[in-house]
Amino acid sequence: MNLFVANISPTVNEGALKALFETFGKTSSVKIVVDKYTGESKGFGFVDMLDDRDAMEAMDKLSNVSFFGKNLVVSKARPKTSSIL
Repeated sequence: MNLFVANISPTVNEGALKALFETFGKTSSVKIVVDKYTGESKGFGFVDMLDDRDAMEAMDKLSNVSFFGKNLVVSKARPKTSSIL
């Protein structure tokens, strides 16, 4: 299950985010979105967990938890939509 994670502190790297989520189960990928010009974190990212039950537990237990001074917002990621007009 792909999870959307918001309100990520700018000091958090993908390794730290992966370690946090792997306390609930295996992850297949972790991506913090960065500004393409500055390289700075945009404060959100995605964590793909292999087991849906583990993902649901992580979502439940990590929502509104302080991580590096900011309360995380964790939800199920919505599918990417096409912007073809």
